[in-house]
Amino acid sequence: MQAVRQDPLLGSSETFNSFLRRAQQETQQVPTEEVSLEVLLSSGQKVLVNVLTSDQTEDVLEAVAAKLDLPDDLIGYFSLFLVRVKEDGAFSFVRKLQEFELPYVSVTSLRSQEYKIVLRKSYWDSAYDDDVMENRVGLNLLYAQTVSDIEHGWILVTKEQHRQLKSLQEKVSKKEFLRLAQTLRHYGYLRFDACVADFPEKDCPVVVSAGNSELSLQLRLPGQQLREGSFRVTRMRCWRVTSSVPLPNGGASSPGRGRGEVRLELAFEYLMSKDRLQWVTITSPQAIMMSICLQSMVDELMVKKSGGSIRKMLRRRVGGPLRRSDSQQAVKSPPLLESPDANRESVVKLSSKLSAVSLRGIGSPSTDASASAVHGNFAFEGIGDEDL
Repeated sequence: MQAVRQDPLLGSSETFNSFLRRAQQETQQVPTEEVSLEVLLSSGQKVLVNVLTSDQTEDVLEAVAAKLDLPDDLIGYFSLFLVRVKEDGAFSFVRKLQEFELPYVSVTSLRSQEYKIVLRKSYWDSAYDDDVMENRVGLNLLYAQTVSDIEHGWILVTKEQHRQLKSLQEKVSKKEFLRLAQTLRHYGYLRFDACVADFPEKDCPVVVSAGNSELSLQLRLPGQQLREGSFRVTRMRCWRVTSSVPLPNGGASSPGRGRGEVRLELAFEYLMSKDRLQWVTITSPQAIMMSICLQSMVDELMVKKSGGSIRKMLRRRVGGPLRRSDSQQAVKSPPLLESPDANRESVVKLSSKLSAVSLRGIGSPSTDASASAVHGNFAFEGIGDEDL
């Protein structure tokens, strides 16, 4: 397997991040001062922390962990995300906050109450749940997130499974609840807004979810019920995000293709079968977030293959220890699951090899867009004869 090479120009990442931090603060003309910042949990519960406007993402994450009494060695299992809160209370993910970002500046510069910062687990492999569930606070965070994902339809649940989950809730059996939830389709996935793809045909309306080392596309073919196709990260040779501005006299807008707005596309080259690579393109305002999810899934696979760990010890500030909050805040238990939505359809799984799906309309990525660098995939694996 090819090793990842470190660019010597990025050797001093702390200096680089410091430069970006100052640039963001100066661009928004925000003075350094102590402020209260609201961070949401997946359940919608609010956590108020005292931070500096110049605090980076990691500083704010540590402050939230301290407020919740989450142990230092579990901080690396969670991340902060910038989201837009939709009318139904669900989160539309804009991006994962990067290390160099100033969360207070990032969210306030948008000047809209729709945008919030959310704490959510940042790993994909449910095997890591065992580490988090050893701690009471970690268990409560996972439990609240899972209940929220089920309520919003992100996790696919049958009526019988829903009944079992509700029974475990009533018994306050949180670990057993999570064990059952781990067996459900799309557990731990991140779901994106409705968009369009050229799979299995051009301008096909889809809903994309990322998790379990794959991108899942739910789609409705003409005259058929809701179906799902999955693309494994290990079979994506590379991917890239491109942007373009549609012409003023373009066609009617569709999900992910607002008229006159910048159009973002995520394109990945997928190994459909032995010696057969095809490009698949997803057009969505969340294309960058999808790309970040792909990269983090690849990074996690590489860490696991190397025998590494995602545990992260608390990084102390240069100027002294982290300012601890005077009082901790408990993670509230969410209410019991509501009855399943009768309008929510069951999803039929497409062939795992994708051979049963027409792939017409899939070509090379659009050439009229200004492209970012292509992301090579070090976790890419070939297909052997036994896979065909």
